[in-house]
Amino acid sequence: MSLKSAFFGQKGGKERIFYDEQDASTLVAMRLTSLLNSNLSQPIAIVCIGTDRSTGDSLGPLVGTMLKEKDVSSFHVYGTLEDPIHAMNLQEKLNMIRSLHENAFIIGIDACLGRLKSVGAITIGEGPVRPGAGVNKDLPPVGDIHITGTVNVSGFMEFFVLQNTRLHLVMNMAKTIASGIYEADLQLTRRSHLAKLNMNHEQYKFF
Repeated sequence: MSLKSAFFGQKGGKERIFYDEQDASTLVAMRLTSLLNSNLSQPIAIVCIGTDRSTGDSLGPLVGTMLKEKDVSSFHVYGTLEDPIHAMNLQEKLNMIRSLHENAFIIGIDACLGRLKSVGAITIGEGPVRPGAGVNKDLPPVGDIHITGTVNVSGFMEFFVLQNTRLHLVMNMAKTIASGIYEADLQLTRRSHLAKLNMNHEQYKFF
């Protein structure tokens, strides 16, 4: 769980989308594909950070579980309710992912705390998430780009706030993020298929 990563505007290439706004998942997909345009030749790993032992911190593993159920093909997904990635195993899991996928482009997903008016906002932007920053844990940053969801208000007794975050909100935010990633997956798969067709067409011109 990171802290205050929802304090942003357009500066720094970040974009805020509220989970319940119209076409929120499509907006997530559009923003994600725009950030991935120049990195399609690399393996893409989604690292969903968090634990189901804390309601507020379960956003990441909920997204990971939903993506596993959707069986996305453009992304390698890590961090689920069954096999979460959290403070105790984060470095080990990152080492494993990097050994499995050489030169992987990593998308870090995590919950965060922020201002009251930012609760329910999904942030997508360049740069890593910083897990544990909100609760004073020194953990490695994760990701070339990040997706964070502001699940509650920061500023006082963060552990208690996370434990008492409404699951209804976290579930709905996770659904929006997972649906957006799934839409992005369909777009990337279609784009890859068209690129292969064009390549084959160009080869046939020489016969």
